[in-house]
Amino acid sequence: MNPNNNNDDELNDELQDEYHFSQMENGVRGKYAKQYHEGVKLIQLEPDVAKMFPNGKSVNEALRALSKIIQQHEKTA
Repeated sequence: MNPNNNNDDELNDELQDEYHFSQMENGVRGKYAKQYHEGVKLIQLEPDVAKMFPNGKSVNEALRALSKIIQQHEKTA
C-alpha cells in the first residue's frame, strides 16, 4: 500500500459529478475539433477484418509491416 496515496484527496477534488455545458460562460462548441481532426483518417473495418484486430494499434502495426514489404518489393522490381 502506498502511504502517499490518500483516498480522501481523491474524494475532495474540484470536479463535479455532472456539468451543464449550456450554463457555462465563454464555452465554444467544437473549439478544438479542427485541430483534433487534422491528420486523422477515420476508417471503418468490415466485420471479418475487425475480428483479426483487437484495436487501432494492431491495425497500424499490420499496415506498417505491409507497407515495408511493398516498398521492398518495389525496390527489387
